[in-house]
Amino acid sequence: QVQLVESGGGLVQAGGSLRLSCAGSERTFRTYTIGWFRQAPGKEREFVAGVTWGLSIPYYSDSMKDRFTITRDNAKNTVYLQMNGLKAEDTAVYYCARSRSTRARATPEYDIWGQGTQVTVSS
Repeated sequence: QVQLVESGGGLVQAGGSLRLSCAGSERTFRTYTIGWFRQAPGKEREFVAGVTWGLSIPYYSDSMKDRFTITRDNAKNTVYLQMNGLKAEDTAVYYCARSRSTRARATPEYDIWGQGTQVTVSS
């Protein structure tokens, strides 16, 4: 049973922008931190950004903080990842997931994952 669904991926030219969405049920989102991860061919799955529940505090991988912005809309049970200035190395499958930890960055800290959405950046 899929409890998180990513959307918004696609093909974009280098320098372009995309906004990814992660949608789920209220019970999936309420009180949980939601994080974004990505996995490119030949690379490990890496943390991109997360956002906490209580104050919707965003936090980022240092390498992505300058270009990516994570937000959440609890009324819509949706978390967004705005990606600007995309580069070829951003090409990956992007996943969203939930965690019971406030500012989790490691994959074992997340218990529910979406199926992923493909982002391809051409140069």
